[in-house]
Amino acid sequence: MSSEPPVFYFGAMSPYSWLAAERIERLLPEAHWRGVLAGVVFTVHGRTSWGLTEDRARGLADCESRAAARGLGAISWPEQWPTSDLHAARAMLVADGHGLLHQFSLTAMRMAFLEGADLADVREVLEAGRRVGLDGAELEARMADPAIKQALRKLNEEALAAGVFGVPTVVVDGELFWGDDRLEEAAAAHRGSSAR
Repeated sequence: MSSEPPVFYFGAMSPYSWLAAERIERLLPEAHWRGVLAGVVFTVHGRTSWGLTEDRARGLADCESRAAARGLGAISWPEQWPTSDLHAARAMLVADGHGLLHQFSLTAMRMAFLEGADLADVREVLEAGRRVGLDGAELEARMADPAIKQALRKLNEEALAAGVFGVPTVVVDGELFWGDDRLEEAAAAHRGSSAR
């Protein structure tokens, strides 16, 4: 049997993370969700979002095509995308403490990519919290709590120690599967590991 559940590292402002999150519960229901601050991961590896490169137009079209093919709806890109996911990353940790990580993360990402919400705006993050039943005042206060900030630093360090260099990444028994298009491969690897 596999000794550890798969780990799903994702970023709230990553459209490929959103695309993966929409189906990972079907493919890998046992996966442990970990919402990282993608900018930190990129910086450590000397990378940047493809949304800031010459690949932007191709990437936007690819995400739009995948979303349409999967019946997720038409993507409405945030005006400033890519933008900071710091508030969202902290809020994901707060939501996790309430057992609402999956719901909050999907809600925030759907707001970003189906409604064009800029998650760099704390008001949008608080709205995502409201939609899943989190108290706005508590969420805002907890997002500024030094304990949450430290927890996010530790989470980013955990992802980096696991070898994560981009999101989404699924780790199965130490093997990294990076990208929305490798989710099925990760699920197959986990099934194979669990069968041993």
